[in-house]
Amino acid sequence: MKKEVLIGLFFGIIANVTGSYLYIFFFSERSFEETLQIALDQDVLGSIVVLGAILNLVVFFIFLKKQQLYRARGVILATILAALVVLISKFL
Repeated sequence: MKKEVLIGLFFGIIANVTGSYLYIFFFSERSFEETLQIALDQDVLGSIVVLGAILNLVVFFIFLKKQQLYRARGVILATILAALVVLISKFL
């Protein structure tokens, strides 16, 4: 059970990072590194991470369709983890 949740957490984190990269790739006119630096300077990196978490929905529903409920829980855990990171970064 723990192994399945960890697999889901891993896929959730990968989906979040991939979603953030795809968002920057398609919607930014600048390079990836330059966009990240601007996002850090303007304190909007959290928004990019949250938009990247949309890809977690796809992974979540794939796991649900395959009846892999513990992996789906891991994806939810990854989404909550991303939300906590954004929340903590907003206050620090």
